[in-house]
Amino acid sequence: MTLERTSDIHHANKSGHGREALKILRTPDAAFAHLADFPFAPHWCEVRGDASGTPLRIHFVDEGPRDGRPVLMMHGEPTWSYLYRHMIGPVAAAGYRVLAPDLVGFGKSDKPAAKSDYSYAAHVDWMRQWVEALDLTGITLVCQDWGSLIGLRLVAAMPERFAGVVLSNGGLPEGGPAPRAFAIWRAFSKWSPVFPIGKIIAKGTKRGLSEGEIAAYDAPFPDARYKAGARIFPALVPFAGNVAVPDQQAAWRVFDAWDKPFLCAFSDGDPITRGGESRFIGRVPGTAGQNHRTLSGGHFIQEDDPQGFVAAILEVAGNGENA
Repeated sequence: MTLERTSDIHHANKSGHGREALKILRTPDAAFAHLADFPFAPHWCEVRGDASGTPLRIHFVDEGPRDGRPVLMMHGEPTWSYLYRHMIGPVAAAGYRVLAPDLVGFGKSDKPAAKSDYSYAAHVDWMRQWVEALDLTGITLVCQDWGSLIGLRLVAAMPERFAGVVLSNGGLPEGGPAPRAFAIWRAFSKWSPVFPIGKIIAKGTKRGLSEGEIAAYDAPFPDARYKAGARIFPALVPFAGNVAVPDQQAAWRVFDAWDKPFLCAFSDGDPITRGGESRFIGRVPGTAGQNHRTLSGGHFIQEDDPQGFVAAILEVAGNGENA
């Protein structure tokens, strides 16, 4: 794929299954020209997007010493690596290599245009290719929301590459009913005629966001065409009846034996994931002896309590370093 500035890149070749390959949208660079508090240089990696080999370009932040132990910060729905802007610097300053990728469909990464182009399995595969392309090892995973659904599946798929996990406001659902608050969110994402991403994120914080911050969260999505990934993500969460449930159960078998550090740092004000740490503490062997804590804020805890989240990360990353 050429790397020219364009907002609409159409790959017309056919996939191995006889369907058209991905139609990919790319947010113009100009959309990110005036971001608040995001001084990080862009980095890029191409992965195989579908069976035909259609390339997808993934953007990521890569800060700190290249020989430092990697800390992988994974965002969720409907945010991007901008979410971690107050955490990247302090962790890098502590001597770690901080990587914060934008999931496909979000941020500066390429965005398949059709909702049908997205699946849970595809996201795990795209990010697994990214980890392998960078040949990351000794990783401390930092995850929240969909960053946990994808990130924890990466840990289960390649446990030898990970040294520890810090989880906030997320999980690894394996069936069962959707919580009421999530069911409402899922219906809104599917049926609402408007989907104001920046304002949605602002409602998920306790401190509120400035107009500049809201604009930064809106920046990846110049118009509705770019929001297919953000619109479909809630429907992909594997509650009862979802096709991903068997894969989730297989991942849990890995975590049922996971004895590396696993720390939970959920917030005190998230109606969707409140109490979610109970699904991990005591079940995952690596949660034993960890300094689990409650952070102060809403769903997007990176906006409300970045200092508390950073403290948890440095604790786990240091334990992994000494392991």
